[in-house]
Amino acid sequence: MGENPPASVPAPPLHRENDLRSHAPDSPYAARRLVFALLLMTLGNGGMYVVVTVLPAVQAEFGVDRAAASLPYTLLMIGFGLGGIVMGRLADRHGVFVPLVIGAASLGLGYVAASLAGSVWTFALAHGVFIGLAGSSAMFAPLIADTSHWFVRRRGIAVGVCASGNYVAGAIWPPIAQHFVETVGWRQTYFGMGIFCALAIASLALAMRERAPQDAHAAPASGGAGADRERPFRHSKAFATALLCVAGLACCVAMSMPQVHIVALCTDLGYGTARGAQMLALMLAFGIASRLISGYVCDHIGGLRTLLLGSALQGAALLMYLQADGLASLFVVSALFGLFQGGIVPSYAIIIREHFPARDAGARVGLVLMFTLLGMALGGWMSGKAYDLTGSYSAAFANGIAWNLLNLSIAAWLLHRAYRRPGGWLRPSRPAA
Repeated sequence: MGENPPASVPAPPLHRENDLRSHAPDSPYAARRLVFALLLMTLGNGGMYVVVTVLPAVQAEFGVDRAAASLPYTLLMIGFGLGGIVMGRLADRHGVFVPLVIGAASLGLGYVAASLAGSVWTFALAHGVFIGLAGSSAMFAPLIADTSHWFVRRRGIAVGVCASGNYVAGAIWPPIAQHFVETVGWRQTYFGMGIFCALAIASLALAMRERAPQDAHAAPASGGAGADRERPFRHSKAFATALLCVAGLACCVAMSMPQVHIVALCTDLGYGTARGAQMLALMLAFGIASRLISGYVCDHIGGLRTLLLGSALQGAALLMYLQADGLASLFVVSALFGLFQGGIVPSYAIIIREHFPARDAGARVGLVLMFTLLGMALGGWMSGKAYDLTGSYSAAFANGIAWNLLNLSIAAWLLHRAYRRPGGWLRPSRPAA
């Protein structure tokens, strides 16, 4: 009797092969996913701008001083930073869909709880825990890290588009919130935002259920063919991450001086708060352009060189502020500052994807971005303290320049460690298609 022929391995279904191709990095699916990520970040990052918009109304209703009325914003930003680590780790393990669903529910609960708050303390707690820690944090670091997995050839510009959602939220939400505060009151505004954001974010999250590709499509480390992702910059991963955290803290201490105090500076110079608000809006608008332009630059020269360039230009703009005291010069320098600094923060995500393993990108991006938020909070306070001690913002700008030099030094050191080899300098390798 003849032997039975060996069973052949069945070919994978054709529709499965098509799904793999259609959901590959740089595919049309990835482009559509980027649009959803931008919308999610715009919706999810509105809390930090809305709470500033309603601050006068909240202060008047609860009868507290300006410091107490500012507490909700402070707790929101602290929660935002800390939550990014947790949500990033969740995204690494389960995909970005899980933190997005948690964020949608938390934002809805947080806005509704804030609308029912009986004191400024419960109002602040709702912002810190629900809106910041478990809500907005899910719509920042996890989305940036997830976007970095879906693009290889144009990773820089994709991350820049995604990250610009934070600035787009700053342009869209305040006028909307102010309109409803004036017509129906801040409590009804918060209640409506809670229902709208929960439903809209949960619906958009359905388009993000696909798990992101990671190591199989990772770009080679940009320090050359011999670069080791397990020892980025020839340091341990923990030490290299710590250096990026310090760099993020330092650049944002410097960045916060104009962003937090430009309105007060204009008031001191006699130009009024309206002119200061216009300068801040101009700065944020140019910040959106900066994130897109820096993303394009990042695709051509790598994350580290983009960070170094952005840090140098930000320092130059801070120096310009020391010489600018006329209205026209302040508008010009504010536009330049926005154009120079907007791409710095997204470059950290690109650096992490270029030099670290992809499997823990979400948690590592969340950690570094937490330090950038802490830098904004610390820098805003330090600038105010410098003004209180000296009666001038000159010392505050000088403090920002010093912190900027620290960031510049760390970026230069990491660039040296990444590209310097015994045989000489290496150019960064282009990402694999």
